[in-house]
Amino acid sequence: MNALSLTPEERQQIDQGPWFSKLSEPLRNDILQRAFVRRLADETMLSHRGEPAEEWSAVAKGAVRVSSVSLAGKQISLTYVEPGTWFGDIALFDGLPRTHDAYAHGETTLLCVRKADFRALLAAHSELYDALLRLNCRRLRLMFDMIEDLNTRPLAARLAKQVLLLARSYGVQEGDEIRIGLQLAQEDLAQLLGASRQRVNQELKAFEREGAVRVEPTRLVVLSRDKLLAAASR
Repeated sequence: MNALSLTPEERQQIDQGPWFSKLSEPLRNDILQRAFVRRLADETMLSHRGEPAEEWSAVAKGAVRVSSVSLAGKQISLTYVEPGTWFGDIALFDGLPRTHDAYAHGETTLLCVRKADFRALLAAHSELYDALLRLNCRRLRLMFDMIEDLNTRPLAARLAKQVLLLARSYGVQEGDEIRIGLQLAQEDLAQLLGASRQRVNQELKAFEREGAVRVEPTRLVVLSRDKLLAAASR
């Protein structure tokens, strides 16, 4: 990979990613040498459900929205892949089609590895098998945590937890406030939580009255992390 293909900020997001940064230096270098950069405009489709997998990717800037289509034909957002996160390896392993749609959310930069190079990396570095196994174990644990929260915790607690996660991944510190850089409408938040927009709006207004957040058009600002932590533990 041409090192100039990524900006210094984008390269830092890749290098400091919690999974990538723990790989050995030879493996990291080999991945980077085989990778290429894709720059995508907002709402560009990366892949759609049912198509064969051709690439393994990491987000260097922006986000990737993973979604599905409801029985009524409505796009439902399931998660957002944040900078420093690698994705797309499962379908390359099992050879089955992609399970969901994926779109760029905002201007997005991806670091991509073609399927043939992915297989070459696995053949050359047995370490990569173990690293991807640990990565998918973490994904599975997170999925079970989400299912448990959905079935056992009230919406206010789940919303507070989601806002804290967004602040950790996309937060920009501005004095005592944390502005969440990812643009999300309340409908997007509601889809992530499996709730209606109206109920999410009610809970956000309650958080505002408590001084925990400030709601701006397509943005959230965290005013008190402690108050959100308290709400998340209720």
